[in-house]
Amino acid sequence: MRLVVTGGAGFIGGEVVRQGARRGDEVVVLDSLRPDVHRHREQVPPPSGVRLVAGDVRDAAVVAEVLSGADVVVHLAGKVGLGVDVADMTDYVGSNDLGTAVLLQQMAAAGLDRLVLASSMVVYGEGRYRCPEHGVVAPRPREVDDLSAGRFEPRCAGCAEPLSPDLVGEDAPLDPRNTYAATKVAQEHLAAVWARETNAVATALRFHNVYGPGLPRDTPYAGVAALFLSASLAGRASQVFEDGGQRRDFVHVSDVAAAVLAAADAQVPGREGQLRAYNVGSGTVTTVGRMAELLAEAVGGPAPVVTGRYRLGDVRHITASSQRLADELGWRARVSIAEGLSDLVSQARRQRPVTATPGETAPDETAAPTSHSATASST
Repeated sequence: MRLVVTGGAGFIGGEVVRQGARRGDEVVVLDSLRPDVHRHREQVPPPSGVRLVAGDVRDAAVVAEVLSGADVVVHLAGKVGLGVDVADMTDYVGSNDLGTAVLLQQMAAAGLDRLVLASSMVVYGEGRYRCPEHGVVAPRPREVDDLSAGRFEPRCAGCAEPLSPDLVGEDAPLDPRNTYAATKVAQEHLAAVWARETNAVATALRFHNVYGPGLPRDTPYAGVAALFLSASLAGRASQVFEDGGQRRDFVHVSDVAAAVLAAADAQVPGREGQLRAYNVGSGTVTTVGRMAELLAEAVGGPAPVVTGRYRLGDVRHITASSQRLADELGWRARVSIAEGLSDLVSQARRQRPVTATPGETAPDETAAPTSHSATASST
């Protein structure tokens, strides 16, 4: 199979490329090698036989050239993370949405009809919740007064009582709460339009919090695992926002790459003209506070500090069921959180010294979370 991977020099993309090359795929990588992403991670040359093209996914001529002869396109290029401020909006929209539009336009021109798109669990906003009185409900937005008073749990829109978190399925309404999330929803919608209008097959993989060797660190757009790891390795206490009880699903990068290739391989009759979404998580719920503790223990660093601070763009709980992916594509996560963190810490110790970076909670990516940079750079 000839596989084109945008963002294939990045964190998730690099693992997809390595696994694809090992099993005998012909792999072509398009990556911008953007310095603001790639200077934060150890650079690993692509495997032997993999062709790397340095270019922007918004450059139609470059995209058309790398698509020649492709069987499947894996679109991982993009800009991840919650963002620093509103000034980031144009970069997110240009990198994620314009880049996707250019890619889809060129795929249509080339007659290509199979796409695997890197989406994210952030498209759901707050996850799935239950109210003792009203059953499954959508939470109302968290209010500043509650957050400032340390009342972090979302409340029922009907009775204002705190809600219990549950697992979210792929058919849940999309409710983006920040710029990054809005661009991921737009990517899915663009891919759905492309699939319908060209009778093609699109698969959106909604990654949960991806971690593992190669995780980008020392950047304000990194995810919680990266920031906690950097803090612990530098001998600082991780700064945990809210009360540390935010529920997440941390999934190892090798499992995520296996999910991408399972989607690339899938031949599902009757899917033509459609986009099908799948959650990609480990199935194990871990709080943000517990992740900080586990990394501090693995490194031998100071215990985390729970700060009570908050950000309006953050969500409280987001964990999802990956049962659809298991049932339809036969995928299951294989790496436990204990194995994965040991692997992550061992690799991080072999890397360059860590620079001074605040060790606080951060956007959840990417989903992953975690960094796939704009302009055909790095998932």
